[in-house]
Amino acid sequence: MKMMSTPLQTTCSDDDLTVAELARLNAENGVLRDENAALKRRVAWFEKQLFGETSEKRPVDNPHQPSLLGEVPPLTEPEGEQVTITYQRGTALKQRPDDCVNDTGLRFNSEVPVEVIELPAPELESADAEQFEIIGTKSTFRLAQRPASYVVLQYNRPVVKRKGADQPLPSPAPSNVLDRSLADVSLLSGLLVDKFLYHLPLHRQHQRITQAGITLSRATLTTLVKRAIELLRPIVDAQLINVLRSQVLAMDETPIKAGKAAKGKLKQSWFWPLYGDQDEVVFTFSASRGRQHIEAVLKKQFTGTLISDGYAAYACYAEQNAGITHAQCWVHSRRQFLEAEQDEPAAVRQALDHIAELYRIEEQIRSQGLSSEKKHLYRLACSKPVVDTFFEWCERQLQRNDLTPKNPLLQAVHYVLKRKTELRVFLEDPEVPLDTNHLERTLRPIPMGRKAWLFCWTELGAEHVGIIQSLISTCKLHGIDPYTYLTDVLLRVNEHPASRVLELTPRVWKQRFAEQPLRSDLYRAVERITD
Repeated sequence: MKMMSTPLQTTCSDDDLTVAELARLNAENGVLRDENAALKRRVAWFEKQLFGETSEKRPVDNPHQPSLLGEVPPLTEPEGEQVTITYQRGTALKQRPDDCVNDTGLRFNSEVPVEVIELPAPELESADAEQFEIIGTKSTFRLAQRPASYVVLQYNRPVVKRKGADQPLPSPAPSNVLDRSLADVSLLSGLLVDKFLYHLPLHRQHQRITQAGITLSRATLTTLVKRAIELLRPIVDAQLINVLRSQVLAMDETPIKAGKAAKGKLKQSWFWPLYGDQDEVVFTFSASRGRQHIEAVLKKQFTGTLISDGYAAYACYAEQNAGITHAQCWVHSRRQFLEAEQDEPAAVRQALDHIAELYRIEEQIRSQGLSSEKKHLYRLACSKPVVDTFFEWCERQLQRNDLTPKNPLLQAVHYVLKRKTELRVFLEDPEVPLDTNHLERTLRPIPMGRKAWLFCWTELGAEHVGIIQSLISTCKLHGIDPYTYLTDVLLRVNEHPASRVLELTPRVWKQRFAEQPLRSDLYRAVERITD
């Protein structure tokens, strides 16, 4: 009996080992599958950053769109009354009242200079010219371009003395924006606009100046830009105070390399733009991404609704400060689901359809011109059911047994459910937008600038970038020419009362000074030559 029991015990032990080994292999296989899926998603993310489209617009399915993989489905005519549709190929440009119309198709307004070239008629220069007469003029317009030109202004000042006196009277030089500087205000404005609006680095501007026949140090251009921006600092400080008075404030952050961390390495720093409810933006700078900068900027002076992305620092600040309501951006929530589209296309499509319905409702609100209480009631009647349905759908996804904890869809669901209260804020306040897209469009010059000037050599230089970008971006929001604005403000800033510095911010400046802005003496010289 003992000899019979030994093989049975050995067989049972081998079966137990086989089951345990199989379970171990299955568990290891599951871990490897999850790891492989995560690596594929990471590679797909990098490929999208390098080669993918930056637009977040969804493609519209068209059943009649030709395909390279199959035949075009036949078009079916709808039954019923036929409707004749007339159309014009192409989209006509909207013509402004002051645009000049001509047979060439070139449109331009009255501010564009026009050089008139008189062409002779060959018939009037022939032997029988007396047989012809001019009965009219036909004009052809062509758009031309001059190379960037620089002008030297020569001020001739008479030197006088009183009769009978030996010493001449003093002949002071004309006033200038920067004391003891060779730069006219037009040069200062041109340097700032070319660098920070059109992203032309100073070393390229220096090359252009040199090719124009002018000998000037590159360091001189850097000094001129630095001194000019320092004059504008009080204006941005006043604009920041007004932005903090907003009832709805949008805030975000974007990285920038600024300052030397070690040999051959720069510090990772951050711009923190703030967008107020009067279409004013201020770029504040910080060497870190910590919550301390949010506290330092807001200084408990802001009370209202703070709308941001999902960064936890904003939520922590709002929880610890009474009088602040935190709202979340729906676009950032939407992006979380886009990351899961490859793994769960059907479910992601449902989530995106819910969010798209919210934006269709917002478009209806804009088209009807609703505001204030009417906008609030419309959102409660139309948007609230969509939001409730969306979060109920998210709760159902948590009950699915086929989703692992690392599944991107499950992570996106947890992301929005964690911010459920903040995403609903727009339903109670009609002034709160769905997203922070208006702020992201405004901070776009910073990443664009990183492609041109790459980094800021010092932290002070980064502060200067934030100052000038605050003014230029606000000018663009209010339809102001940045060159005209900077020229006028640089001429006013030294004599304008400090107590009324708010008048020099772009929003107020447009109301007070835009009709008759101050200009450089260069324009006076051109007007004298023209006259």
